[in-house]
Formats: sequence, structure tokens, C-alpha cells
Amino acid sequence: MASLGTPAFRLYILRHARAAWAGPGQSDFDRALDDDGFAEAEVIAEEAADQGYRPDLIISSTATRCRQTAEPFHRSVSEELTIDYVDSLYSGSVDTYAELAFAERQESAVMIVGHNPMIEEFFHRLVGKEIAETAAPFGYPTAGLAILDFDERPTEDDYRGACLAGFMTPRPAH
Repeated sequence: MASLGTPAFRLYILRHARAAWAGPGQSDFDRALDDDGFAEAEVIAEEAADQGYRPDLIISSTATRCRQTAEPFHRSVSEELTIDYVDSLYSGSVDTYAELAFAERQESAVMIVGHNPMIEEFFHRLVGKEIAETAAPFGYPTAGLAILDFDERPTEDDYRGACLAGFMTPRPAH
């Protein structure tokens, strides 16, 4: 259980906002956010910033809908915020997500922007089935943002001890 105060490490897990269906001849990778998705991305970035949630680094899938979900954090959190776009988040496994999230680096607050089912599986692995299903009873929603705190710096091989510090969505749960 994470203690009060500043955690040793904070992980933000953000699923991309709502995307349009692929048009004729368009790949899944190139699907963009629809109008509701653009609104969701703006709202979640603003709400996160208003609550003092400030990642030091964002690692986002290179897919169009993830890029469009990550970008509002520049306006809401900081223009200097670094966003690294990583191809392997598009089709990578939960282990890929863990490797990227917990790589040895200077930053102690990292956001991963990715896709289901990996976002949901990663979340379940970090907090356990009971907590995950309580936080997101209908599955991990688009533009859902989990905030996880760790008392000790996790590694890609050992990332136990996550405490769910918050779970936000841009709209009320169903």
C-alpha cells in the first residue's frame, strides 16, 4: 500500500479516447479520434492537470488515435512535456507495456498511452482483478486514466506493490 506524500514512482495508464471506425481502405493504425474522442482527450487532460496529475514523460503508441489522445497534455500540463512515440505499444504484449513503463530512467512519473486489451490487462496485472473491476466495472473505458503509486521504484521484472491512487474518466460511468 502506497504511503501518503510523494510516491517513489507514479504510473499513469491512459487508454486512447474514442476513435472513429476505419473508413474504406483505411488501416486500424490510422483511425483518428471522432468528435467525442477529441472532446474526451481534452477533458481528461484538463481534469488531470486540475487535480495536479503531471507526468514527467508520456510514452504513447504511434497509432493516430493515441497521438491525438496524448497531445492535449501539452496544453493542459506543460508545453515542455516530452511525448515519446513508440511503435511497440500498438501491438505489443503486457510485458512490452511493463518494459516501457518501468525502464530505468530519470523520470519518476510516467504515462503510458495505449490500446485495449493490453491497457486493461496491464491494469489488472498491476492492481489485481478485484480493484480493477471496482474501478472500471464495465471494462477499461476510452480515455480512462488510472493513477498508480509505488512506494519503491518498480522494474520491468518486479512491479508489485501498485496502489490505485485514482481513476478518472471524462464522463460519468454507465
